[in-house]
Amino acid sequence: MLVRLHRHLTTAFALGAALCMAGIFLIVLINSLRRYFLGRSWPWGEELPVYLAIYGVMFGIAMAVMQERHIAFRILTDFLSPRLQRLAALAGDLMIVAVGVILVRSGLMLIESRGGRDASGLVTTMRGLSRDFDMPWIAQLGTLGPWQFALVIGGAMLCIAACVQFLNRLLTPVAEVAP
Repeated sequence: MLVRLHRHLTTAFALGAALCMAGIFLIVLINSLRRYFLGRSWPWGEELPVYLAIYGVMFGIAMAVMQERHIAFRILTDFLSPRLQRLAALAGDLMIVAVGVILVRSGLMLIESRGGRDASGLVTTMRGLSRDFDMPWIAQLGTLGPWQFALVIGGAMLCIAACVQFLNRLLTPVAEVAP
């Protein structure tokens, strides 16, 4: 069951990162073509890719933890016995959980203090869409809150990924665990 969960989470994180990067590519491409051929681009076409990149990075860091492709200082742990390497890896997983929790809390604090500020490149378009479609919630996408929420989602995904890795290490016999 843990193996299936690991596989599904890794796939979900990879899909999220890929969709964000594809969105960035399409927006930049279409905006460039509009600028070249029509002489004007979308007003939100430069700001939205930045926010999508932040979401993409958050999905990517969770995927990196799931695949053990994150930064690690193995020069110290390579000299340890397999049992101590396992303990160091478990401690590292717990530290990643702590970083994820801090990221969630920081994101929530940021949203609380600055989430209502206008996202300069998006606010006019989102307010117009909100009026045109009579959907007040769309106007919220013109503020910084939804985009700062990437920190909360990224921290939560990081916690989940590190917890799955921790359980995987804990339940795998010592001889099979890779540091």
